[in-house]
Amino acid sequence: MILKQNIAYYLVGAIFAIVLTGCSMIDENQDDCGEQTKINYELQLITNISTEIHTQLDTHADESFAEMLKSHLSTIFTDFAKDVNLSFYGVTGDSTLLYHDKHIMNDSEHSYTLFIPRRKYMHLALANIDDNSVIKQENADNCHMSSLHQVASDTIESQNTGLFTARQMMEMIEGIDQTFNVRLYMANCSAVLMIDPQGHDISNMRVFTTGFATAFYVSDSLYEYKKSAPIVRTNRIMSNDSRYVGFVSVNLPSFNPGAKSRSVIETTEPFITNPGEETLWEFRIYQLMDDNTTTETVLHIKEPLRAGQLKIIKARVGENGQIESETPNVGISVTLDWKKGGTYNPEL
Repeated sequence: MILKQNIAYYLVGAIFAIVLTGCSMIDENQDDCGEQTKINYELQLITNISTEIHTQLDTHADESFAEMLKSHLSTIFTDFAKDVNLSFYGVTGDSTLLYHDKHIMNDSEHSYTLFIPRRKYMHLALANIDDNSVIKQENADNCHMSSLHQVASDTIESQNTGLFTARQMMEMIEGIDQTFNVRLYMANCSAVLMIDPQGHDISNMRVFTTGFATAFYVSDSLYEYKKSAPIVRTNRIMSNDSRYVGFVSVNLPSFNPGAKSRSVIETTEPFITNPGEETLWEFRIYQLMDDNTTTETVLHIKEPLRAGQLKIIKARVGENGQIESETPNVGISVTLDWKKGGTYNPEL
């Protein structure tokens, strides 16, 4: 059974000051401020990371790599919200931004007491955006255009934080204190290629992924895909105690045919899929040979990679530098003496 990790941590608080009444921010006299609105923020970490690692790394010889991988991904599949970005929009006309607040939590639990005028809002919340070197928020002044976009480049770095988002309609009513519960769900995911060198020198090997979304529209919980998806550099992990060398990519999800491309919110087997006929995302591996030629191997994965998911592909190096997959349902294409050029070629 796929393991579900629903680890909740709360930010309790009402949002913003009402300027007309003279109410101010935290820790000041609030006797005349009127009704409070409490908002409980709860991080929902729905992921298969423990199950995937346990399934793919199930022998004593794999223990070292498993621990190394868990450590490397500890800032991605996390129940910790460092920064939170809170926006409140009108629900008519242009759905423009009415109130915005931003806090550094650096904790698993925090409380705020703030105030906001009573009306109906669409509320969007983001967590762990500030330190993400690849993803930036754009068009935050408009509810339906507010999005998380990757930096514009043909080749980008792997992401370095686990992203969480939420959206919720809130109708704040005059004359009563109210409490709203907001659940934030993970928006990115990770792919790992584990390679057994089998005695070959792979110190100059370069590994990339591609085929993922380029943006996420927070209000509609929808991903955007472009025909020319950027190439994502992987991070290499290795230790003297494991025969494997790992290449880790953290990115937005792949396209999911036959289903709406949304963040994962279901908690029952959300990552179980059957492979289709279409390649949805790829690993691209470039191995420099002794004669200074390069062997390119493309691994074609036909199962979607969803938000919150970890996917491990196990492989080995062949005699001509090609990569041979040990994971079922992975297509392979090999080009010996590969030359850089054409489209979708990474910046090696």
